[in-house]
Parts: sequence; structure tokens; C-alpha cells
Amino acid sequence: MQKLFFGIIVLLAIALRLYSITSLPALNADEAAIGYNAYSLLETGKDEHGNPWPIHFQSFNDFKPGLYFYLVLPFVTVFGLTELAVRLPGVLLGVGTVILVWCLAKRLLPQKKGFAELSALFLAISPWHIHFSRGGWEVNAGTFFITLGLFAFLKGGKKWYFVSGLAFVCSLYTYHAARVVVPLLILGLLIIEWKKIKKQIGQLVLPGVISLLVVIPLLLEILGPAGVSRAAGVGLFADTGPFWQINEQRGEHGDINSLLTKVFHNKLVNYGLAFAKNYTEHYWGEFLFLSGDEIQRNKVPDFGQMYMLDLIFLVAGLVTIAKSTGSWRPILLWLLVAPTAAALTFQSPHALRAQNMVVPLILISAYGALGVLGWLGKVFKSKKLRVTCYVLLVTFYVWDFTRYLHQYYTHLAKTYDYSSQYGVKELISYVKENDDKFQQVAITDRYDQPYILTLFYLKYPPRNFQQEHVLTGKDQYGFSTVGSFGKYRFTSLSPWDQKRAEFPNAIVAGAPNEIPDGANVLKTIYFPSGRIAFKVVGN
Repeated sequence: MQKLFFGIIVLLAIALRLYSITSLPALNADEAAIGYNAYSLLETGKDEHGNPWPIHFQSFNDFKPGLYFYLVLPFVTVFGLTELAVRLPGVLLGVGTVILVWCLAKRLLPQKKGFAELSALFLAISPWHIHFSRGGWEVNAGTFFITLGLFAFLKGGKKWYFVSGLAFVCSLYTYHAARVVVPLLILGLLIIEWKKIKKQIGQLVLPGVISLLVVIPLLLEILGPAGVSRAAGVGLFADTGPFWQINEQRGEHGDINSLLTKVFHNKLVNYGLAFAKNYTEHYWGEFLFLSGDEIQRNKVPDFGQMYMLDLIFLVAGLVTIAKSTGSWRPILLWLLVAPTAAALTFQSPHALRAQNMVVPLILISAYGALGVLGWLGKVFKSKKLRVTCYVLLVTFYVWDFTRYLHQYYTHLAKTYDYSSQYGVKELISYVKENDDKFQQVAITDRYDQPYILTLFYLKYPPRNFQQEHVLTGKDQYGFSTVGSFGKYRFTSLSPWDQKRAEFPNAIVAGAPNEIPDGANVLKTIYFPSGRIAFKVVGN
């Protein structure tokens, strides 16, 4: 019966991650970059900028970790340069994580009936996990490898230590946040599991040495532009707010150079407080259960990262675990270190960078749910009362789950159509149909990285692009873009009277406020909400 239940959970996880995968949400610029760079590797052996088989992909000068790109390669070979090719590896890794959580729960509490199945079910329907395993998100792959690494480590023995070490290394090659979380997790595991490890130290040495050797190329890259660029773009020190606050605070003292002033108002204190605030915000109820991430691309409207009942289950689980931590120490350790990378950036709380939190939270929540059900069974002696309570709990959870699906499939595209970059696919389809009628194509740069989505949907020859384009200088966040390639230009179209003269005999696609009334509009492209995404003008 348990195997049947687990099989149904896996099928549910597949369905939730695969349904409408090519259209909802719309492909974003980062996903297009993954797909096009994989396509470029297959065609030329180089990325879009001409770098041969890189560890980090230069992309928008954000130097994306490369493992997910390489995982996408065979899917692009089979399915072509399509949304499915970019997203299917994420779906498979997401379902794989559900299976791994079942295995991990079995390892943690082998005698706890129903714990493994409920943990797998909770992750299968988790809003946090579904969201990032329905797209080409490198973080989802990172979470899979971290989960595999922890499970294999807890299994122990030479074979499993090899698996653990390579899985943890793969996570480092997959996503930036793992490079902070995983070393902390490994260090903590070595400390709290030392009694077990010292008995198997001989079996751990060779896997450890091989893992270190495999990670050396990555360490050398991190010390170069790949590491520096990312830290400069999104790191905590990119936020100048704490720095200016230091000057303001010192200015409120009579002597700005006094020892007392310098002790209390300095970078260590202010940025340390900023880190602490960012870190603790990932455990706040509003973020977890009500509103979720502030970044629209990372969330579903009016929904938290977890279900509302999970709050009760988490509290119940933590209270029970506190009485006897036992086998829970690795999970509690993971929960503590999971948001550290996200806290080191100036955007916080951040559902994407802290996504690996979902696994320890789900395990604790499932454990707490079993505890709540057991407690209700003891409190209510009447079978009718017990069954009524169980039905009410399940009904509310199912209602919240169906509300999530409603928000995702009905409101996500309409509420966050701008950030999800809807309309670009339709625009490029129109451009391809009319390409031979015009000498140029000008597209607004109002939306995020329009050049890469254009490349993706055109399936533009990578060899041509490598020769034609120039990457711009970095903006305030350390990112770059491409202003033109071939006959395509990406620029602001304001003021219209000036810009239209720059593009004779051209298709010009602008945001609605860039194209004035009375212009020769050939086609209007709408967001799912009904708002105008592009006005296409024949100039």
C-alpha cells in the first residue's frame, strides 16, 4: 500500500511540474540564455560570446554557473531550441528531489510510519518547489544535488561518500548560492557527525580528495571575473545604504573621529546588521505563509512560499524535535545555513537564492503534521470527533492547495505579465513572417534583455551572432546586454520623433508609451492581462 501511495505521489509531482510547461510562465531571459548557449555549443563548440566550453557562461556578464547548461544540451539535441528543451531537465530534477526526500525521510526515521510518504507528498505539492521546478532554474538543480549529497553522506560508506562528494561538487557547479551553503553544511556535518565519521575515516579520505580535485577548476574560476562580477552585482556590499548610514550616524556625534564613534558606526557593524536582518527575514511568517518573495518572477500572486497550515505543522515539528534532536541534527543544520547565501545579497528575503530551505522545512512540517494528527487522536476519544478534525484539516489543506493552483494557472500570467516577459514570442513570430519586407528591426529595450529572447525564438545562427555583436559595459548591478546584431537593434524608442528617423524601412516594436497615437501600427501584441505589450510599427 505504501509503495502504491508513493507511486501516486511521484505521478502527482510529474503532473504538477509538466502541465502547460511550454507556455506557463512565459520563457524569461535567463532561460533563453541557457537554451541559446546550449544551442550555440552544439553548433559551434562555443558559447554566445565565443568562449569554448566554459565553466561559467558569460551571458549578461553575470557569469552563470554552467552545469545546468550542459544538462540542457542533450534535450536541445532531441527537442531543438524550445521551451521544453530548457525546462524538462528542471522538471526531472524536481521530481527527482521528491524521490530523494522520500529516501532521506526513510533514512532519518525508518520506524516512523507514513513519514517518508507524507514528506514526499508535501514536497510534491509545495508552492516553493513547484515554482522553481517548472522552469529552467539552475537553483532547482542545485537543490537536487544538495539533497542527494546529504542523503548519501548520511548513508555513509565509501560508495556513498563518493556519491555525496560528487553531488555536493555538482551543486557548486550549478548555482552561486550553493557555494556558500554547501561548505557550511559540510563543515557542520563533519562536526555533528564526527563520532560516526571517525569510525569510517579511511573510507572518507579518497572520496574527499577526489571531490577536492574536481572542484579546483571551479575555485580558480571563482577567483576571476566569474566570482568578482557576481559579488559586485548582487552582493550585500553593492547596497550602499549601510555605508551612507555610517556617515549619517557619525555626523550625529560631536566628534566624528572619536573612538566611540568608530567602534559603534562602521562597516562591520552596519553591514553585519544588514546581514542579520536579511537572514532572519527568511524565517518570517509573512514571507513563508502569506506574501512570498517581493520579486514578481519568483512568486505567485497573494501566496506565500508554503501553505498556511504548514505554520502549525512547523511549530509542532520544531517543538517535538527540540525534546530530542537525535537524527534531526543534520536537517536543523541545513535549515540554519540554507538562507546564508541569500542574506549576503541586498535583495532579501529571496525565494530563489534560498530555495534549498524548502527541503528541511518540508521534512519538519511533515513530521509536525504526523504529531498533530497523533495529538488529536489522544485528545478526542470520540471517533466521530477525531474523524471530523481529520477531515477539517485535510479539507483546509486541499482548499489551500487548489487556491494555489488557481492563483498559478489563472492569475500568475495576468498579474505578473510584464516581469514574466509575455509577448516576445508573438512579436518574434510576427517579425519572422514579415522579415523580408524590411531592412531593419528595432525592438524596445524596455523589457529585460530582449536580445537573448530574440536570438532564442529566431534560432539565429550562433556563428553569425558571435561575429556581429558587442557586449555593452556593465550597468550599476554589474550586468551587460547586447545593443545590436545583424539587422536587429535594441534601444529605447523615446522620444519617438527622433528615434523613428534612425530606423528607415524598419519594423519598430515599442512599449505602448513609446509609440504615440496616430503612428502606423501594423500589429498590437497584448499581455495575458489585456494590457498592451508591444505596438509594432512599419516605419
